[in-house]
Amino acid sequence: MSDSLDYRSAGVDIEAGEAAKQRIKAHVLSTLTAGTRGEFGGFGGMFRVPTDVPRPVLVSSADGVGTKLKVAIEANRHDTVGHDLVNHCVNDILVQGARPLFFLDYVAFGALDGRVVEDVVAGVAAGCRENGCALLGGETAEMPGVYTPPDYDLAGFIVGYVDEDAILGAARVRPGNALVALESSGLHTNGFSLARRIVRDRMKLGAEDAFPGDDKRVGDVLLAVHKSYLRALEPVLHDVCAMAHITGGGLPGNLNRALPPNCDAVVETSSWNVPNLFQQLERAGGVDRAEMFRTFNMGVGMVVIAGDGEVDAVIGSAAAHGIRAWRLGRVQAGSGRVILN
Repeated sequence: MSDSLDYRSAGVDIEAGEAAKQRIKAHVLSTLTAGTRGEFGGFGGMFRVPTDVPRPVLVSSADGVGTKLKVAIEANRHDTVGHDLVNHCVNDILVQGARPLFFLDYVAFGALDGRVVEDVVAGVAAGCRENGCALLGGETAEMPGVYTPPDYDLAGFIVGYVDEDAILGAARVRPGNALVALESSGLHTNGFSLARRIVRDRMKLGAEDAFPGDDKRVGDVLLAVHKSYLRALEPVLHDVCAMAHITGGGLPGNLNRALPPNCDAVVETSSWNVPNLFQQLERAGGVDRAEMFRTFNMGVGMVVIAGDGEVDAVIGSAAAHGIRAWRLGRVQAGSGRVILN
């Protein structure tokens, strides 16, 4: 019949999907670790449960990169958002003392673009290699009518492990503990809805324009890869009480999650210079300083809570891995608040 339909006429190209799988195969295989079992292309990924700790507890997390994807699409640069995704998820489980085992990704298109798929997965693979975790599987979906090209969506899922006796968290925190900040590389993966509006509507800048006060282009500044703190903190996890990954909600909305109900965290905002990126956004957008701290990380990507005598070890370990760290403040008796001094 001349009017017969097939899947391609409905907007889904099976051949393109198969071709995309072949394009990403080498990237996936480059991440496999000793615990990996099975072959590429299976229905489920397999990983051997670790035996190097007495009582292993699995720790999992899922996340996306939000509207940072729009920056990647506008800049036509897709090799960093996958790396962002892995590092973000690694940091989320690191705060409980967990090391990553494996990662899964999900990429959904209105119309599948093989080059974009490969670039995104190459970034995911780079993040997995950096953090020593296997890209164990994933899904590439073509969903016409849900996404309008060139838009796509991206999500990631991580599983790690920690010995039950080594789990970090609020229960270990006491008054008198110190706060140590580790620098961020920029916006990381949060606050982009506001940042994009300021850059586009107030600053009138595109991805290829120079960013004010910087020698980099707008796209390079906004797409700077979200830092992973695993290698910097792994050597000193035994010295740490708790940690907070500073994501959506900024310092006030994340540091409080690492506090017991009888403690406050006092953050000395004079202890660091807020990076140029945030100063420019604040100025051009006329954003109130409290709103800046609630929306952006303001240059702090991770906060470590440790005993006062362990501060130098944490700062030294970060420095040895190329990450600047400093004493951010202290923990005092209170009611679970974050106080910005």
